[in-house]
Amino acid sequence: MSSNIRTLPAQHSRRTLLRTAVAGTAAAAGAGLTLGAAFPAFANPRDPESTEPVTTPGQALRRLAAGNQRWRTQDQEHPHESAAVRRRLVQGQQPFAIVLGCVDSRVPPELVFDQGLGDLLTVRSAGEVLDEAVLGSIAYGVLELRIPLVLVLAHQSCGAVAAAVHADESGEPLPAHIQYLADQIRPSIDHSQHGQARVDATINAHVRNVRRRLAAEPDLAAKVATGELAVLAARYELRDQHVRTLA
Repeated sequence: MSSNIRTLPAQHSRRTLLRTAVAGTAAAAGAGLTLGAAFPAFANPRDPESTEPVTTPGQALRRLAAGNQRWRTQDQEHPHESAAVRRRLVQGQQPFAIVLGCVDSRVPPELVFDQGLGDLLTVRSAGEVLDEAVLGSIAYGVLELRIPLVLVLAHQSCGAVAAAVHADESGEPLPAHIQYLADQIRPSIDHSQHGQARVDATINAHVRNVRRRLAAEPDLAAKVATGELAVLAARYELRDQHVRTLA
């Protein structure tokens, strides 16, 4: 029995690290935030099942803002679910925004922004990490569907970022493909902070870096330059369900 106990620390450490990645670090709530403005004011948060196209980044952002206001005030409309909308969508789609978000089950974009069928092109990867599939999916939305807004959405207590930070601090490798996620997040780690503040600051730094990488993609950069497209970084707070853009 004593020999088994001696083998536990390394295994226990790895399990603890992975558990952190899954559960997130709720204790970091709000620590080290550096937030820009909240979403733009929207006079009427109501958004009936309109078929009017959204053609500009500003229009898209205002619609997301209205939806997030409904969500956080528990006044959701669950729009665009009717039989008429479902029939219309058989002919094609015209989503007004791309949301690149984390896979975290607590942050589904369609709920956070109170949107429905055909409204959002949603791409999700742990920690909003970019790879060729993610880049191709976003490029499809921008170039083929002419979507005017890409929103990179981070969130409070991101487990993927916490795992990357802890792996960097401990030097322990993560299993298989989880290590890839940590490697992509590592350049954003804020070593000027400590403890949970480091995790929280890294969440912000990482989403900004992802936004910069996307905006620098040649095909996307050309549309940003003409004003046809905006690429923004934002963060969702679990404690108040508010989305705020990051400066």
